[in-house]
Amino acid sequence: MNVLIINAGSSSLKYQLMDPETGAVSAKGLCERIYIDGRLTHNANGKKIVKDIPMPTHSEAIQAVLSALVDPDNGVISSMKEIDAVGHRVVHGGESFASSVLITDQVMQAVEDCTPLAPLHNPANIIGIEACRAVLGHDVPQAAVFDTAFHQTMPEHAYLYSIPYEYYENDKIRRYGFHGTSHRYVSLRAAEILGRDPAELKVVSCHLGNGSSLAAIDGGRCVDTSMGFTPLVGLPMGTRAGDMDVGVVEFIANKYDMTISEAVNLLNKESGMLGLSGVSSDFRDLEQAAEKDHHRATVALEIFEYRVRKMIAEYAAAMGGVDVVVFTAGVGENAPETRAHILQGLGFMGITCDPEKNNCRGKEQIISQDGAPVTVMVVPTNEELMIAQDTMELVLDQE
Repeated sequence: MNVLIINAGSSSLKYQLMDPETGAVSAKGLCERIYIDGRLTHNANGKKIVKDIPMPTHSEAIQAVLSALVDPDNGVISSMKEIDAVGHRVVHGGESFASSVLITDQVMQAVEDCTPLAPLHNPANIIGIEACRAVLGHDVPQAAVFDTAFHQTMPEHAYLYSIPYEYYENDKIRRYGFHGTSHRYVSLRAAEILGRDPAELKVVSCHLGNGSSLAAIDGGRCVDTSMGFTPLVGLPMGTRAGDMDVGVVEFIANKYDMTISEAVNLLNKESGMLGLSGVSSDFRDLEQAAEKDHHRATVALEIFEYRVRKMIAEYAAAMGGVDVVVFTAGVGENAPETRAHILQGLGFMGITCDPEKNNCRGKEQIISQDGAPVTVMVVPTNEELMIAQDTMELVLDQE
């Protein structure tokens, strides 16, 4: 089966053509500068092709992708009929979706209804779905895989905010969490590597990158996660402030004559590692600066590591123990020193770090000491494979 995986952003579109049974990717690429002038970067058959193609809308971007896939010289399929299904990453499913679903008109309306919860993301996801429908037609099944769905198993005491209850009843203000597809993939993959049943394991999943979140996964079900109503909260991130006193928003807005939206934009785009360090939002740049004794870069990294360390312990407490800690995403997979610093001081919980094993980047590896009660692992995330497999299962179930 060939599944086309689409991740549509406001002015970009990432794609992969994958066989979900083997995980083999025959082509992948990126459409960018949609609505401006348009550029396609296509990788297939060991070759990388970059073309400037007019993309006034996402429909033209989808058409450019399909044309690249069937191109006589650089394509990987002979016709569009070889695309069996399309799987879409959709950021927000609200309380409507606790799992992936085949897309129907009713599903589209529910995704539209969630737009106020993700105004920057859901509209782009909807455009991507509609563009695929316009180009491929309605006969090709499409599936929506939601970032929020995996976290819908959280209990009320984990997802409710301590504000007047009517704001939850009327406006659905609650903790939703994000990165769910990644957390689900790495927790399942960790169990597979260990030869264990996911239902037997208590896992703390650490998705650490420019955007970062942790999830407590007990018996395969998420029971808590660090992001909330929006991706702003939880850990400090590349440019996001993470958890903080919301009174700061009022203080900054009043003192510097900002609107609430302007102050929140500051917390989203000018804070986190960038705001603390004054150097960069990229952890690699911070590590280089810290090596040169740049104080603010050093402190920014220490704050990040400290917060992750505390949250691992917090989530172990939430589950009544922990069997596995998993690191994933850009920083989690590729920053051995950051992992080592995070794990320092958690020995009292049976969490250890073997320096030699930890000296790895971008590959599956157990990095805890031999015989340690808690297994610590690096598992590169593969959200696209999860999307492809969900899509395949939904299509086969329908048949």
